[in-house]
Amino acid sequence: MTALPTILHEPIQALLDEGDKYFDKGKFDEALTKYEEAQALLPSDTERWEASSWVLAAIGDTCFLTGDYLRGQQALDQASRCPEGATNAFIQLRLGQCEFELGRLDQAVVALSLAFATGGEEVFEDEDAKYRGCVHQR
Repeated sequence: MTALPTILHEPIQALLDEGDKYFDKGKFDEALTKYEEAQALLPSDTERWEASSWVLAAIGDTCFLTGDYLRGQQALDQASRCPEGATNAFIQLRLGQCEFELGRLDQAVVALSLAFATGGEEVFEDEDAKYRGCVHQR
């Protein structure tokens, strides 16, 4: 796991914080704009940096909630290849949900099962039961 230099970390974190404020108010388009601005500041070797996990997870989460499942899947798949992304229950949950909504049930089962294995029952607490049901299909 590699931390970004301060000169990059601080503006990226500031953009994430701004995006989160919009997100919390349900202003998903504005949140996504801030998250994308943060993504644009990441070094080209994106998957090397811990910050990439959070930026891409924020993009993927926002896309999932707005129904842009393909874009969400792409961001979350990349986030899962970043430091700690493969074992992050939330990233795997949202990835699995996007895969499910795209009709990719085999991939959904894998990601949702990993979300359950790393995060337990709690990770599905506020989610539609259809996603939890995939865990038993493995």
